[in-house]
Amino acid sequence: MTSPMTAREIVAEARPAGSERKGTKMGIKRILVVDDSATERHMLKDLLTKAGYDVISSENGEDAIVKARHIKPDLILMDVVMPGLNGFQATRAISRDPLTKSIPVIMCTSKSQETDKIWGLRQGAKDYVVKPVDREVLLAKIASLG
Repeated sequence: MTSPMTAREIVAEARPAGSERKGTKMGIKRILVVDDSATERHMLKDLLTKAGYDVISSENGEDAIVKARHIKPDLILMDVVMPGLNGFQATRAISRDPLTKSIPVIMCTSKSQETDKIWGLRQGAKDYVVKPVDREVLLAKIASLG
């Protein structure tokens, strides 16, 4: 387990606010990927980077809340099953915090039951994607939010 990032490290990881990458939609440029699986984080980062997005990663809900507050990404992709604060709890915290409530969250999880989807949306998520992620479906959902 890695140690929590300092505010300076968080700011250093974030790209300057005005920077744009080719291929991104106007509204969404920087995406925070939250997943405790290094493989999933790598896969999503690769997919999103190739689509022209800047990607920041987080491996747990607590760190995601800190990064959301300091970096202010344009979108958060949130796993549900994680140690400590799970994705539902982190989404609820982000969607109710005045500093982060405008950041859309897409739940990105292996939990495929309709009740899980409903619960995720009730916590403040704007959309829900089931793993394994279909590249085109995910990019279309991101574009619809931008």
